[in-house]
Amino acid sequence: MAENKEMTAEEKALLQAKHRQEEAEARNRVRERKARTRRLIQEGAILENVAPSVVNMDLNSLKQELTIRLRGM
Repeated sequence: MAENKEMTAEEKALLQAKHRQEEAEARNRVRERKARTRRLIQEGAILENVAPSVVNMDLNSLKQELTIRLRGM
């Protein structure tokens, strides 16, 4: 049968620090994901502003059109 051992103060502090680190990393991932989403939305808005015809294109057509145009630069 497994022993029920009390955690020492040092073990509790270490576990607490580990959890704080994990929470901080999770917050950073959320912040980075939100920043990326915002950037992608802004870039899409700029693309629509510069080339209004892209609004009516499906994603594959848009990719092909951009590939063709950007290779010709």
